[in-house]
Amino acid sequence: MSHPRQDAPIGHPYIILPTIDSTNNYAMRQIQAGLANHGATWFALEQTAGKGQRGKSWLTTPNQNIMLSSVIVPGLLPSRQFWLSATVALACYDFYKRYAGDETAIKWPNDVYWRDRKAGGILIENVFRGTDWLFAVVGIGINVNQVVFDPSLPNPVSLKQITGKDFDAAELGKELCQALEHRYRQLQSGGFETIMQEYQQVLYKLHQPVTLKKGVVLFETTIMGVSDNGQLLTKDVMERAFDFGEVEMLIR
Repeated sequence: MSHPRQDAPIGHPYIILPTIDSTNNYAMRQIQAGLANHGATWFALEQTAGKGQRGKSWLTTPNQNIMLSSVIVPGLLPSRQFWLSATVALACYDFYKRYAGDETAIKWPNDVYWRDRKAGGILIENVFRGTDWLFAVVGIGINVNQVVFDPSLPNPVSLKQITGKDFDAAELGKELCQALEHRYRQLQSGGFETIMQEYQQVLYKLHQPVTLKKGVVLFETTIMGVSDNGQLLTKDVMERAFDFGEVEMLIR
């Protein structure tokens, strides 16, 4: 596997797949076969085995939502994985806010929220060679036209529910790629400090009390921000820092 290039824009090519198990799985197979370059994006009309964070499934109705994966060459040290995560989350926020307005937010680490409801999620899977971070497969699912959701999902929301309008999800996927390209180029030009500042400003429940669950223990704390390496920072009787997967935020 040769060292990958970064010159193509994200979303070029933009390939629509009628049905696939998972766009992330498909993108990863293309990488392993040597057939994927930076920027290549696959949009699925239907996913039969979509994946979410922490091994969860991403359940979605066919032909109604954004389900895509982009191949990205991070150009970063493996220790900077949160930098890419924050960049992608902010790009999704930029895109979603255009349609859903100022009540859009990023829920740590990289879910897209509108009010107290989940509008989208991100799953990034990586390919390393030794100490080189060769590729990131950035999988994004965003609810667009769906209005009936699986009852196991606690708090979903779609653009149609927010706006009352129908959208062309595949065309919106192209817009999302443009937002990703803009933020990726900002990161590549040394703009992580700005990205992180903007990420913090739109963080869900920033400076507000929340209930976190760690194991079987529930406790109240206040969200103070996120560190540069992706830890959630909170304060109550003491200052705390939590790694991804260590705590779960309970949404009332």
